[in-house]
Amino acid sequence: MMRSLGLSEQAHGARDRGKGVGVLGRYILRRFGLMLAALWVIVTATFFLMHAIPGDPFLGEKVTEAIRQNMLRKYGLDKPLWEQYVIYLGNLLRGDFGTSLKMLHRSVNDMIRDGFPVSALLGLEALAYAVTLGLLLGTLAGFQHNTWVDYLAMFVALIGISVPGFIMGSLMQYVIGLKLGWLPIARWEGFKYTIMPATALGLGTLAVVARMMRTSVLDVTSQDYIKTAKAKGLSQREIVFRHVLRNAILPVVTILGPLTAGIVTGSFVIEQIFGIPGLGKYYVQSIFNRDYTLILGTTIFYAVLLVFLNFLVDVAYGIVDPRIRLMRSKE
Repeated sequence: MMRSLGLSEQAHGARDRGKGVGVLGRYILRRFGLMLAALWVIVTATFFLMHAIPGDPFLGEKVTEAIRQNMLRKYGLDKPLWEQYVIYLGNLLRGDFGTSLKMLHRSVNDMIRDGFPVSALLGLEALAYAVTLGLLLGTLAGFQHNTWVDYLAMFVALIGISVPGFIMGSLMQYVIGLKLGWLPIARWEGFKYTIMPATALGLGTLAVVARMMRTSVLDVTSQDYIKTAKAKGLSQREIVFRHVLRNAILPVVTILGPLTAGIVTGSFVIEQIFGIPGLGKYYVQSIFNRDYTLILGTTIFYAVLLVFLNFLVDVAYGIVDPRIRLMRSKE
């Protein structure tokens, strides 16, 4: 009798695990489908908005009409817009972002390959310190509510939200680099060259993470199950790490995707200020040169990065909190 009950419980457990895996699989497929749809909308909107801008990149005082028509024909810009769109979509599906209209013999893929690793390294360094310090400050502020620790953490967060990164970067260059001489003002030649730009770039993200973590900690610590855990005699360490932080960090996880992409894409101005040879340099040049292919390529590249990171965060959130995927499966 006991053996049959044990086998029955094992069968029910296996069935529940299989059901959970099936729900997770459907949740991932649904999010993946939404990701592809979002990418198509972004690519389509970007393409047609770019071609809606008056003029073309070959207009100029020294460019005759015959030369202009030859250039349009060379890059396929003389074709109907719908045909250009179909050709561009086909090239994108092959991973081809096209050729720059202004930089001869250079493809957009090559420029992304050269510049993005630098931008990504700067962004990841800024993200690492911003998330680490943001979680620490937010947690301390939440547990030390209405104390000097809380006020200091929120003051730092207020500065991060109020002061734009390029302003903070310029101030740091003047004070820390020029007046005090502690760090190099510009260029990209080693770790010490990354400290000021990474700090300026990540300060806003640090502020967002700290404020959200503080609010989440205050919300979780007021829940009944935390009071129950204290009544059971659990130590403060167990309550903090097993209950408070595990639940309080979930809202922060949901914004990590947009924050990561925002830091990387937001490095354009910071890269210009500090003379960093990242992808931002090509993006700014493409705007001044009206290099439509390069503008389209870099914009779509970062859009793909943003949507994909959001997809990964959605999947991670569904794994960490099963209630999310179960709720989605019932919709």
